[in-house]
Amino acid sequence: MKDFQKSPSKETAIALGFTLGIHVVAITSLLFLGLSKPPEAPKQIKTVLIRPEDLIPPEAKPLEQTDSTETTDAKVAEDIQQTAEPQQNAPKIPTVAPTPVEAPKIDIQKAAKAAEQKLLAEQAALLAAQAVKDKIADAARAKAQAAEKAKAEATEQARQAKTSAEKAKAEALVKAKVAEAEKANAAAKAQADAANKAQADAANKAKADAANKAKADAAEKAKADAANKAKADAANKAQADAANKAKADAANKAKADAANKAKADAANKAKADAANKAKADAANKAKADAAEKAKADAANKAKADAANKAKADAANKAKTDAANKAKADAAEKAEAKERAEAEAQASSARKAAEEAANKRAELKQIASTAKRDFENKVKNAWRMPSGSSGQKATARVSLTDSGAVASVIVNASDPDVKASIEQAVRSAAPYPMPSDPDARREARSFTASFTVK
Repeated sequence: MKDFQKSPSKETAIALGFTLGIHVVAITSLLFLGLSKPPEAPKQIKTVLIRPEDLIPPEAKPLEQTDSTETTDAKVAEDIQQTAEPQQNAPKIPTVAPTPVEAPKIDIQKAAKAAEQKLLAEQAALLAAQAVKDKIADAARAKAQAAEKAKAEATEQARQAKTSAEKAKAEALVKAKVAEAEKANAAAKAQADAANKAQADAANKAKADAANKAKADAAEKAKADAANKAKADAANKAQADAANKAKADAANKAKADAANKAKADAANKAKADAANKAKADAANKAKADAAEKAKADAANKAKADAANKAKADAANKAKTDAANKAKADAAEKAEAKERAEAEAQASSARKAAEEAANKRAELKQIASTAKRDFENKVKNAWRMPSGSSGQKATARVSLTDSGAVASVIVNASDPDVKASIEQAVRSAAPYPMPSDPDARREARSFTASFTVK
C-alpha cells in the first residue's frame, strides 16, 4: 500500500513553487500598497432643506476623467434622509458657491498598469491558494481513502485470521485425535517391532558369532601357514648360506693371497648370519606368541559368547514361561468370569421364572376369587321361577374390561329358568374387575351352575 505521508520529490517541488509564488505575490501587493498615495478622507456633507428654485446653477466645467464612478448627486441622494414640502414663507438662505477643488493629476496608463498587475497578482494568489487547497483536499481524500482501505483490509485480515484460527483449531483437534490414534498404533507396533527385533537380534547374533568363529579359525590357519612358510624359508636360506660358505672356503683355498680377507669376510658374514638368525628367531617367537594369544583370546571370547547366549536363552525362556503363565492365568480368569456370568444369568432366569410362576398363581387366585364373587353376585340377584323346582342350568358369561356384560350363554331346558338367569346376570352388572391387567383378562369370562330349589 502507498505511504501518503512521504511525498515524492516532484510533489515537493510543486508545493515549494506554489509557496514561493504566494509569498512573491503577497510581498508585491504590500509594496504596491505602501508606495501608492493613500486616499483622501471624504468631506463632511451637511443636509439642508432648500427649494429647487433657490439653487444657483454652477458654471459649466469640462469633464475630468477620474477612477471613481460616484457623483455628487449620488452621494447627496444617499445622504438625504428626509424630504418635506417647501414652505412658502421660509426665510431665504444664502448659498455659497462651492470652491472648485483641483483633482490630483494621475497617470492613467500607469494606474491602469498597476491595477492590472495587482489584479493579475491577486488572481495568481487565488489560483495558488486554490491549488494548495485542492492539493490539501486531494491529500485528505487520499488519506481518508487509504484509512478506509486499511480499515477494510484490517477487518478482512481479522476475519481471515479468525477463520484461519477456527480452521487451525479444528485441524489441531483432528490432528490431535489422529496423533493419539497414531501414537496408540505406534506403541502397539513398537511393542511388536521390539519383540520381532529381539528375535531377529538373537538370530543375527548367533549368525555373527558363528561367522566370527569361522573367521578366527581361518585367521589362525593363515597364521600357522605363514609360520610354516617362514620356517621353510629359513631352512632354505640356511642351506643356501652353507653352500655359499663352502664355495667361499674353496675359493679361499684356491686364492692364497686373499686368505686373510676371505677369513675376515667369513667371520663377518657368520656374525651377520647369526644376527639375522637371532632376529628371525625372535620374530618367529613373537609370531608364535601372538598366535597363541589370539587363540587364547578367541577361546575366551567363545566362552563369553557361550555364557552370554546361555544367559540370553535363560532370559528368553523366563520371558516365554512368564508370558505362557500370564496367558494361562488370563484364560483361567476369563473362564471363571464366564462361569460366574453364566451362573448369574441362570440364577436370574430361575428367579424370573419363579417370580413369573408366583405372579401367574397370584393372578389365577385373584381371577378365581373375582369369578367366585361374580357368581355369588349373580346368584344373589337371581329370582328363581316358581313351578320349576329341581331344574338345573349353566351359564357362561363374557365381560368387558369395565365389568359390563358382553355376552351370556345359558344352557337350560326350562325357558323360564333360562330367562331368569339371563336377567340375573345382566341385573348384577357392572362387575368389579381386578386392577391388574392380566388378572382382569383372566376374569373376563366365568361359568356358573344353577339349581332351582
